[in-house]
Amino acid sequence: QVQLLESGGGLVQAGGSLRLSCAASGSFFSINHMGWYRQFPGKQRELVAMITSGGSTNVADSVKGRFTISRDNAKNSIYLQMNSLKPEDTAVYYCNAEIRTSTLYTFNYWGQGTQVTVSS
Repeated sequence: QVQLLESGGGLVQAGGSLRLSCAASGSFFSINHMGWYRQFPGKQRELVAMITSGGSTNVADSVKGRFTISRDNAKNSIYLQMNSLKPEDTAVYYCNAEIRTSTLYTFNYWGQGTQVTVSS
């Protein structure tokens, strides 16, 4: 059973920083890309940042220059360093990973979500 475990959300004042972590656990062959999405109330999830197994990144324009995604392949983990947070960053943040569980199968997994609240 593959699981993604997130941590690091919370309440912070505008201009502050938070660091989200996500670790994949269970039995699998390899992890392809991993990323962070966020969801505002009543809206669909949107991509925040993604990182490939090779370290290439894709960051949403809305957070570019403020958020940094990184990855530790040895720990099957990714991180999202969020600086200069704004109230409009308030959302539930979800970890996502494409994981090869066998030679034949690749599945998309989601974490349980972590709340980030930025007060003005």
